[in-house]
Amino acid sequence: MSAPFEAFLSTPQALAAFDAPAVVQAMLDVEAALVRAQAAVGLVPLPAAQAIAGVCKAELFDVPALVAASGRAGSLAIPLVRRLTETVALFDAEAAGYVHWGSTSQDVIDTALALLQRRALAVLDADLARLAAALLAVAHTHEEAPLLARTLLQPAQVISWGHKAVGWIAPLLRTRSALRVAAEAALQLQLGGAVGTRAMLGPEADAIARHMAEALGLRLPPDAWHTQRDEAARLYAELGVLCGVLGKLARDLSLLAQAEVGEAAEPSGSGRGGSSAMPHKRNPVASMVALAAALRAPQRVAALLAAMVQEHERGLGNWQSELAEAAGLFQSAMGAAAALAEAVEGLQVDPARMRRNIDALHGLVYAEGASMALAAAGLGKSGAHALLERLSRHTAATGEPLAEGLRAALQADAVLRERLGPAFAAERLDATLEALFDARRAAEPAIARARPRLAALQREARALEESPPPWPAPAGAG
Repeated sequence: MSAPFEAFLSTPQALAAFDAPAVVQAMLDVEAALVRAQAAVGLVPLPAAQAIAGVCKAELFDVPALVAASGRAGSLAIPLVRRLTETVALFDAEAAGYVHWGSTSQDVIDTALALLQRRALAVLDADLARLAAALLAVAHTHEEAPLLARTLLQPAQVISWGHKAVGWIAPLLRTRSALRVAAEAALQLQLGGAVGTRAMLGPEADAIARHMAEALGLRLPPDAWHTQRDEAARLYAELGVLCGVLGKLARDLSLLAQAEVGEAAEPSGSGRGGSSAMPHKRNPVASMVALAAALRAPQRVAALLAAMVQEHERGLGNWQSELAEAAGLFQSAMGAAAALAEAVEGLQVDPARMRRNIDALHGLVYAEGASMALAAAGLGKSGAHALLERLSRHTAATGEPLAEGLRAALQADAVLRERLGPAFAAERLDATLEALFDARRAAEPAIARARPRLAALQREARALEESPPPWPAPAGAG
């Protein structure tokens, strides 16, 4: 059972994917596949293979006792193989002699981990598809809604909700694709024997490996990779990138959900996001889970990269630390994706509040546009910037709309009127200000850029949905 502070940052499904019964069953699946492959090439008698495979069921073993014994043994495979051999011997003493024949502990554990990771990635991929679909839906619903862009946490200019959503969706789809590519390489069979040569399997070693890979639904690598962890590390690195992508989305959503901003909110109700002391609270708990994952992933990925430096043909301490860190990284990523998928499916967007927040700035977010219009009309870049900087300070201090300050400045300054000329008469100024200080018009460039990108992202999402993931579960896998 996972510690409670670990459990609430993930999902029951993610935690179960790497719990002790799941690990033991995956290792037994590998042992069963090994002996069946050996029987297929005539290395092991078929009745012996059937006897061994028939008891490769985790429920027949005392899993907590195996885990407890693994610490002293130095590997979970050692007590498991011992107990598997003893169990087989109860029914067929001759067959017991073929248990784990020609393999090594790391073969079983690495291959079992690939099976567990494949199942976890299938769940993760489904949640990423849900999240992408939900983001696309909410992006289209409010595509043209004007929204404040914020730089250094301060109001900057006006963009559109669609433009904002593109920035969330595009890296999500890119990372989902990259995960698939990394998984195709990393989810592979490990079968090298004691030192990676498969020497004890004899001339049928390659055929046995091929049978095993096909039965388990894993890639068949050209060689053993006991201490060559580059392909596994790339998968872990992509998971770390995914946690960062999800964390970026969560950070933005949590900031938009602040009461004083109020432009978006996670769904509430059914005990979600409440406070033990303050009944009015509506905490963004999905964002919290994703941010926790983003916070922890860099350290986990760093540890996994450090574990690549392994000695000769079997690592001491580094491979073992990789096993421990990898599960936590998967569980963090899975928890974050599931939480955000549920939140975005029920996300509440408030375009009216977005517009009120824009209007509350009294036109300050249009200062750059006004400056460029005045510069083009004859005031020059530096002169226009200096004027708008002074007027912006006045607006911030008094609350007087920037448009009014600009109109008054031009009417009161004969030099400005002379430099700008008749093209900037009162009628022209009013028309210019009307264009500049309308949020929807100011967001039009962002909308124009977002619309084709959103359409492309929709096509990409559909393509990802239609293509099968590279980690199908093998038929009859336990």
